[in-house]
Amino acid sequence: MFKQKFLVSLLLSLPVLYYSTFISGILGYTPFQFPESSYLVPVFSTIIFAYGGLPFLRMAKGEYEDGKPGMMMLISLAILVAYAYSLAALILPTQSSFFWELVTLIDIMLLGHWIEMRSVRQASGALDELAELMPDTAERITDEGTEEIPVSDLAVGDKILVRPGASIPADGEVIRGDSTVNESMITGESKPVEKGPSDEVIGGTVNSDGSLRVEITAIGDDTALSDIMGLVEEAQQSKSKTQLFADKAAGWLFYIALASGIITGLAWTLAAGFNVTVIERVVTVLVIACPHALGLAIPLVVAINTSLAAQNGILVRDRVAMEQARALDTVVFDKTGTLTQGELGAAAMETTPERSDEEALALLAGLEADSEHVIAEAIRSFAENKGVEPVTATGFKAIQGKGVKADVDGKTVYVGGSNLATSHDFTIPAELKDFADDAATNAATTVYLFEDEEAVAAVSLADVIRDESKKTISYLHDMGVEVAMLTGDAEDVARSVADALNIDTVFAEVLPEDKDKKIQALQDENKLVGMVGDGVNDAPALTRSDVGIAIGSGTDVAVESADIILVKDNPLDVIRLLKLSEASYNKMLQNLFWATGYNAFAIPLAAGVLLPVGIGISPEIGAIIMSLSTVIVAVNAQLLYRLDLSAV
Repeated sequence: MFKQKFLVSLLLSLPVLYYSTFISGILGYTPFQFPESSYLVPVFSTIIFAYGGLPFLRMAKGEYEDGKPGMMMLISLAILVAYAYSLAALILPTQSSFFWELVTLIDIMLLGHWIEMRSVRQASGALDELAELMPDTAERITDEGTEEIPVSDLAVGDKILVRPGASIPADGEVIRGDSTVNESMITGESKPVEKGPSDEVIGGTVNSDGSLRVEITAIGDDTALSDIMGLVEEAQQSKSKTQLFADKAAGWLFYIALASGIITGLAWTLAAGFNVTVIERVVTVLVIACPHALGLAIPLVVAINTSLAAQNGILVRDRVAMEQARALDTVVFDKTGTLTQGELGAAAMETTPERSDEEALALLAGLEADSEHVIAEAIRSFAENKGVEPVTATGFKAIQGKGVKADVDGKTVYVGGSNLATSHDFTIPAELKDFADDAATNAATTVYLFEDEEAVAAVSLADVIRDESKKTISYLHDMGVEVAMLTGDAEDVARSVADALNIDTVFAEVLPEDKDKKIQALQDENKLVGMVGDGVNDAPALTRSDVGIAIGSGTDVAVESADIILVKDNPLDVIRLLKLSEASYNKMLQNLFWATGYNAFAIPLAAGVLLPVGIGISPEIGAIIMSLSTVIVAVNAQLLYRLDLSAV
């Protein structure tokens, strides 16, 4: 709308500018005259006032009815004064009018609003982009084959076929097929994620190279994409402390401008009498005082911030928390599932000279091939990551509470812990005992591979620390942030993780109901505390903290208790959050400084304080300066897009 009104008003302004005595005098030409030419300027100015100025008058009416004066009332006051005086000048004994100043003021105001709306719309396009991720149709599997149906007709429990290259229409679980899925638009993860039976898939992500048969588990507003859209919209509508301050400042500026206009009019009337110059000064003050840039200063940064955060897998529920994140001096991490993977994994391996690592691991994986125990899963995963193929074992048998045994090439082989060795009188060589002792100091469990009644290999198993955790703690220390860890695990287990990651403070053996008390204790020391967690028992601590940060794959309760959600299971996103918070806050301050500083400098100048020494500005120059301020604020906010969060 603003674009159309600006272009039409600009076109209609050309005759007004052409017949302006001020413009023709400067450019040194004589306008073409005909009998009705004297009517062109007031007629075209009236059309522009009614067509281009109407949006400002309507919005000013809303501000007046709400009892919250702001920039719309200022703009409307300026153009009303200029138009009323110019009409009066047609019958008054004066040769001056403000028609050309009026139309240029309206043109520039329309241009500024067009730029503002266009910038905000572009920055707020995250919701539109997210909505476009969802396909319109789905292939539902039936007894006769498949049928194409609208996505809106899908129901929980339906089974669908997702072909290579197709978007997944709703959240679900893979029941058949293997493929990789591009989840970058949801999680920010650049690498495709492998999917197979029992794996969850997210609606709106894109299947890559294989066909998947998926059972629908969530539709409509219950899907992850819908949740993300809701969080983005909630963040865009919420206001930070800085934005609330800017809103108040715009209201104050209305009264300041009104008072400045009244004082200017009275002062010049007393000094030189009421004349065109007085009106010109008053109009110029009102034009300069329009808080256009101030109204744009914060909302545009917020829109860009929200968009950037969503693109990097950071969802903001509370703008105040996003603003506070930059000032955190203590970050508390839950251990299990946050700093660690939350599942048992193989940490290290040691073998005797009789067996190579690859041979021993192939035997271990072969024996554990048919077991559902978490230790078996960890060993199989360890072998898979090392690229080791398991041997073929037969006669598998679980030894209750101690381990397993199976036959390999006619020989019985065992896997188990020290209690298996004790019960079967197996021997454990000294080097493997030393390995187990070292593992125990790091709160790891050791299992052995036994051949011919002697251990030939040992594997330590522990809750594996995430690869990104150490880097995250290092970054936080470099930023001057203290790091604490909160866990219900035993002291030795917690201490081993803390030592490995160089964590400053450890709270171990903490009951779920006491976690928030530890956060309160830190806050009682006048610390601004951020809490990062993923479980139900983290919810009170997330709520208690100054900034609650939930790992996105955590429970719904944890996510709902948090101010900010990290879509990926990556602690490094905490660093990205802090960097984005700092950069956004700096942009807000810069924009506020420019928007308010410009007014503080320009209002006295517009009032004519320096006219005695020949320095003054007219309404049209005031409009140009105001619009330039708006453009500078908009461009400065757009520079936030240059922030590279991928470098973390």
